[in-house]
Amino acid sequence: MVNAAATLGRSGSHDFILIRASALVMAAYAIFLVAWLACNPGVDYAGWVALYSGLGMKVFTLLTLTGLLMHGWIGIWQVLTDYVKCSRLRVLLQYIVVLALGVYWFTGLFVLWGV
Repeated sequence: MVNAAATLGRSGSHDFILIRASALVMAAYAIFLVAWLACNPGVDYAGWVALYSGLGMKVFTLLTLTGLLMHGWIGIWQVLTDYVKCSRLRVLLQYIVVLALGVYWFTGLFVLWGV
């Protein structure tokens, strides 16, 4: 039996809902960017800065990044619990992944709020 302490949600149902919710946020973000690019052909650096300088876009981007990282963590956790049977190795790999995801999130935060 796998200990559920490493899951993001409290159960498989919560993880399922988190994955679906994060997928909807990521899809909405992708659709928005495609529509914005279609409406703004020939975008230059100033256009990108103008887009990402608004508070709404920063929040939407950070929410999307958070959803992407949650989505990735749940998937990696499922793969590791299914295929890595040595608990010490699995915990080490999970620790490394959590550190990497934290670095990705804070990097996204600092880059995004630096615009």
